[in-house]
Amino acid sequence: MLDLPAGLTAASVPPVPDPGPLARFFWDAVSERRLDILRCDGCGHYVHYPRPVCDRCLGESLAPSTVSGRGTLYAYTGVVQAFHPYFVDKLPYVLAVVELEEQPGLKVTTNMVDAGYDELSCGMPVEVDFREVGPGFVLPMFKPATPEEANR
Repeated sequence: MLDLPAGLTAASVPPVPDPGPLARFFWDAVSERRLDILRCDGCGHYVHYPRPVCDRCLGESLAPSTVSGRGTLYAYTGVVQAFHPYFVDKLPYVLAVVELEEQPGLKVTTNMVDAGYDELSCGMPVEVDFREVGPGFVLPMFKPATPEEANR
């Protein structure tokens, strides 16, 4: 079990991933408010979730590449039951899958913010919004794209 700093409880700190060496680049980039996805040096295909082999050409030379953070809302659902004490006072929230604009089928699981459930629709343009959700812990969430971003 993770030892919490003085004054913090399980309800004040979200569950934090313990990334292995293959995903560390992703979390390091997110902490710097940048979205990095693995990209194959051989064929240019983006690979997400992080893994050691390109799922297109089976190449083993992959490197992090910064992506735009723009995409479309692919799917979403409202969450109404907390699975961890941190989420009790954040209900309901929207869990989503976003397809990034860099490549068809390049999807990330995330949360939608700054819009009510009834304001969302599949296919709408969205953009990344980095949020500090716990002490020193940042997550890439998505929000509806501003008109300027939607027209890029």
